[in-house]
Amino acid sequence: MGDPAGVGPELCLQLLTTTSVLEECHPVIFGDLSAIQKTAAQMGINFPECAIVKGDLTDPPLDAPATFVDLANDAGVDLVAGQISAQTGRASFQFIESAIASAISGNTDAVVTGPIHKEAWKMAGIEYPGHTELFADRADSNRFCMMMTAPAFSCSLVTTHVGYHEVPQLMTTDRIREVISLTNEALTRILGRKPKLIALGLNPHAGEGGLFGANEEENIILPAVTSEAKNGIDISGPIPPDTAFLPWKRKETDGYICMYHDQGLIPFKALNFDTGVNITLGLPLIRTSVDHGTALDIAWQGKADISSLISAVTLAVKLSI
Repeated sequence: MGDPAGVGPELCLQLLTTTSVLEECHPVIFGDLSAIQKTAAQMGINFPECAIVKGDLTDPPLDAPATFVDLANDAGVDLVAGQISAQTGRASFQFIESAIASAISGNTDAVVTGPIHKEAWKMAGIEYPGHTELFADRADSNRFCMMMTAPAFSCSLVTTHVGYHEVPQLMTTDRIREVISLTNEALTRILGRKPKLIALGLNPHAGEGGLFGANEEENIILPAVTSEAKNGIDISGPIPPDTAFLPWKRKETDGYICMYHDQGLIPFKALNFDTGVNITLGLPLIRTSVDHGTALDIAWQGKADISSLISAVTLAVKLSI
């Protein structure tokens, strides 16, 4: 359900009445019943038809169109739309942990996450920087990466939620090779064909032959690209990031290997905000997510766009078949 103070609850309410979703899967929402009922009341809508399960999920009751797993943490008590707290942080963390456990045990086929608020997690004493790291830890996966995907193109990240000064130390040749390999595997499955990938340089103009930076392009990125190309992957680069997303370049590229968070997410969200999906690659379970945040400024007002959530559910269903 995501952070209950954000748009997560109203997106779930919309999801439970979206015919296309109900026709392709049985949604199971992990959340707090008091919180989502409070959201529905404030929005002036009825809570949709679904089975209510208290506590842990064993087998979803398929006689109803959907299932709501009430973790009963009283997140709705003192809950105010748009106001995060340690309580909302703990609640969203609990929702995710329960969903992960359900998928690992085989009770559900995939996990689609709603938006969380990292500051709320910090307020609650939760040290994970985001979904990706939590999923990798709970799934005991050492080989993983974050990929943003949309019909137009995808972006995979070599580094994620770290400060810029940490990026050069984290982007090793082995790590870049890993991200290239994971991206190739995922896009081959999603597209049904061999994808064309491009690696971006770290520095302006991809280093301009060593003029900018510390030769990261020549010494770190290029060896990874060369190695994975020898393994049969259609990968080229590193190329200058500032021209990588021009229209003609996007038409001939399926996936970009980006060295840091904003290098990929700024162009991706600018061009695919409504249809983008966040997917964690390398896990023994399927995890997709909306590509946006909690949108606290419009929470519980009926203004949240469900497009990204529908795209995330559709992709999760496709990958689970």
